[in-house]
Amino acid sequence: MKIALALAAALTLLPLTAAGQSTPPPAATDWRTVAPENLLVIDTSKGRILVEVEPRAAPRHAERIRTLADQGFYDGLKFHRVMTGFMAQTGDPLGTGAGGSELADVAAEFTFRRGRDAGFAPVEGGAPTGLVGLVGSLPVQTQPDAQMMVTADFRVDASGLFCTGVLGMARSGDPNSANSQFFLMMGDNAVLNGQYTAFGRILQGLDVVRALKAGSDAEDGRVTVDPDTMTRVRTAAALPEAERPVARVLDARSAAFQARAAETRAARGRQFSVCDLQPVVEITGG
Repeated sequence: MKIALALAAALTLLPLTAAGQSTPPPAATDWRTVAPENLLVIDTSKGRILVEVEPRAAPRHAERIRTLADQGFYDGLKFHRVMTGFMAQTGDPLGTGAGGSELADVAAEFTFRRGRDAGFAPVEGGAPTGLVGLVGSLPVQTQPDAQMMVTADFRVDASGLFCTGVLGMARSGDPNSANSQFFLMMGDNAVLNGQYTAFGRILQGLDVVRALKAGSDAEDGRVTVDPDTMTRVRTAAALPEAERPVARVLDARSAAFQARAAETRAARGRQFSVCDLQPVVEITGG
């Protein structure tokens, strides 16, 4: 059986300041454009999902999903396991949760070594203990930069957090058994942290994921009748230019993003977490 477990919900960034005034619009330099090879375009029977793949957190998993997507491997495959409020799992050619590709399994990347070049943006108060923030769109927990000075590689440990919208790789009981199956989070679930590889985040289409046909709790979310499918999955780089979406994301390191984070933190109080900060995205083309 590939993954199990439970749920939660996330807030989007709040549009107003604590004084009730609209925040200034971001400057052009506050945005970053997602590299087309890292933008996964998942067309489904319920609509389109755009996911930013994060190779800095899990290079082997990022390479695997990009390779299979651009081979057309995922086209027509089912969302065979969907649990409302938790996650939607797919990527199995057998449609049972027991299948994979002909490629070798991928070793676990539950943690990664973060350097100063990773573009980490800390989020104050985003966890009860420890340092949390964002690498690209992916929420992570990590050690402080100062710790880099006492490590041989000038890097520190970091791991992706399973917040709403995060892309994770499914596996069996063997931590190194990931192959082709992946899942998209509908809610937050800290129980998965450090147990599965987190390597991306939904930029657009969380509503599509939440609309997928769900299975019953009694059958562990298995969808036995008329499951929804992925009709086409490609990286944006593999699509004809006229069909290629372009995603701009508000950089988590920018003052504009950090101002929005501060607003959300003030509104949420002690309940605030890094999972409350969904990506701020503009999509054009495609």
